[in-house]
This record gives sequence, C-alpha cells and structure tokens, in this order.
Amino acid sequence: MNQSSLSRNQTNRASTRRIIKVGTLVLLGVVAYRHFRQSRQSADVRTPSTVPLDSRIKALDSLLKKAPGLSVADLTAEEMIQRSGTSQSGPLFRLMTGWPRRGVRQEDRTIPGRAGAIPIRIYTPERPSRAPRPLVLAFHGGGWAQGTLDMADWMNSTVAADLDAVVVSVDYRLAPAHPFPAAVEDSFDALNWCAENKSALGAEGRIGVMGESAGGNLAAVICLLAKEQGGPAVHHQALIYPATDLAGESESRRKYAKGDQVIITTADIDAFERFYIPEGTPRTDWRLSPLRAPSHRHLPPALILVAGHDALHDDGVHYAEVLRAAQVPVAVEEYPAMPHAFISFPYFSRDAGAAMKRVVAEQRKHLKAGL
Repeated sequence: MNQSSLSRNQTNRASTRRIIKVGTLVLLGVVAYRHFRQSRQSADVRTPSTVPLDSRIKALDSLLKKAPGLSVADLTAEEMIQRSGTSQSGPLFRLMTGWPRRGVRQEDRTIPGRAGAIPIRIYTPERPSRAPRPLVLAFHGGGWAQGTLDMADWMNSTVAADLDAVVVSVDYRLAPAHPFPAAVEDSFDALNWCAENKSALGAEGRIGVMGESAGGNLAAVICLLAKEQGGPAVHHQALIYPATDLAGESESRRKYAKGDQVIITTADIDAFERFYIPEGTPRTDWRLSPLRAPSHRHLPPALILVAGHDALHDDGVHYAEVLRAAQVPVAVEEYPAMPHAFISFPYFSRDAGAAMKRVVAEQRKHLKAGL
C-alpha cells in the first residue's frame, strides 16, 4: 500500500469515528427527547415511601455514581472551591441538564452589588408580547457551593417561553470561598436591581421569585427580607424542593441518612451546609432557616414542589404548613417517584415537564391575572 492510500485510509477511519460519535449523540438526543415528550404529572397520591423510584432515574443514578469524585461529602474546602470554579458545557452536559428552549434570547451581563459585580443571565422571549411581561428572578441550586447559570438554562427558558416573562438568573457568590451571608446579599441586591430596572429589561408586570434546592432556600429568604425591609414587592414565590430548616432533623432527613438516597446523599447535604455556614453561626438564623422566621404573615403566595425520594421532602412540607398557619396562600405539589433535583435532569425525569407546567400555571395565576 503506497503512502497516498495509507493517508486516505487513515482519513476515512477518522471520519468514520467522527460520524459514530455524532450518531451516538444524535441517538441519545432522540431517546431523551422522546422521554421528555412522554413526561406527565404523577397522579399517585400514596405516601412517598410506598411509591417506587422511577426506573429512568435509577439508571441515571447508577451512571452518576460511577463518575469519580462526584460526591462532595469528602471534599476539603480547597477542593470544593476548585470544583465550583470549573465550568461545564458541551452536548453531554446538555443531554443531562437540558437544552435552552428555542425562541428565547439570552443575554449575559453584570449588575452592581454591595460586594462587587454580580453576573446574571437574562431570558427574554423573542416574540412580541401583547401584555405586560412579569419578571421572574431565579436562583440555581447546588448547595450554595456549586452550580452555574448554564445548569438552569432549560428551566429558566421554559418559564420565559411558556409564561411570556423576562427571567433573570443570578450567579450569586458560592461557598466556601464566600460563605453565608454572601449568597443572600447577592440575591437581595439582584432583587432590588431588577425592581429598579425591570422596564429597561422589557418587563412591566409583577415580580416573582423562583429557586430549586439551595436556590429555593434563597428565594424564600429573599421574600422574608423584602417583607422586613418594606420592599421590593414580590407577588409569588416558586420553591422547588427547597431547604428551609438547616437547624432541625426531619423524618425525611433521618430516613435518607442511611445512604440509600439517589442523586444526592444526606452526607452531601451535610457537607454543603458545612461549607456554607461559618463556624459559630446559629443555624436558627432565619436567613439560613426561613422556616424559623418569627413571622410568615404577609408573604407572597407560594408554590412548593417536593420529591418523594428526597431528604429535603419534609423541609418543603413543613414550610407549607407554617405559611398556611400564617394565612399565606400556598399550593403543594408532590412527585412521589422523583428524587431531589429531578427538574435538573429533564430528559431523564418523567415528571420534570409536568412540574414546570405547574410552576408556570401558578406563576401565571399570580403574576399575570387581571393585567
């Protein structure tokens, strides 16, 4: 075989490998999209402990547990800082966390905060709107110690597209490099900035907040802060499997302390809280544990989503109870077959699509009704 033939064969083999890789990604995307289209809201009303974990989530959990160094439970503060500074992107990342919705424009910028510039991402529907658009301020999850704007693209662009709203996602400072109350300060500064600049963002309507996990904690805390300081006015809070009591030990936390939790373990939750809370800080501080605020009266209406296979299940349920006791309108939606963070994996979680439909429906009810 001459040199020219050898070169052509090598080129052909390289092209074949590329085609196989692309074909594999396309196939995975097709399968994931079909799962997403088949998502439906769970109608099972049995107690969470009697509802089996969804089989696709089981498969995803097995895959994730094979990834080296996924757990944060054994990381040092220095290792956590290094991890939180690592960005992720690419087709595999999008297959896990979801692609942004079409028809939604994204813009990255920074806004002023008390400790310096705060990065944000603005999601705006491309189509013209006939009614004033509300503004939804969103906080990503990640245990206050990890997480990026990219990981919430699917969720935030879904709200922007389906609610016809401007969504502002906040890239708040992360622990342990920036422990409590840094994330709270950035989040509240972002709320004030959005209230002052919403017209320039194309939002003339009401303001709502939304967050998942640690972001749900921040959303709840921001509503309490806004009430305490006399504004800005928040008209709805969507709390997605939120952490609301960092000082207590609920039944669901005890249940999953045995290590049988999926996606995130109780040991991981303990590590996140250790990174976030400075030594000597009382965990009963309501800016850490909004459940323990002295009063929950006059807070905005809330939607709280809880997952059946989640150590934070009871955090959401108990927060709904205190809101109801304070005469705050609250809706609770439970997904018994789902684990913590299930909305972060929309193509693998059968209930992710239905959960976001419920979020948008409640936001529409409180942010757009009568306008």
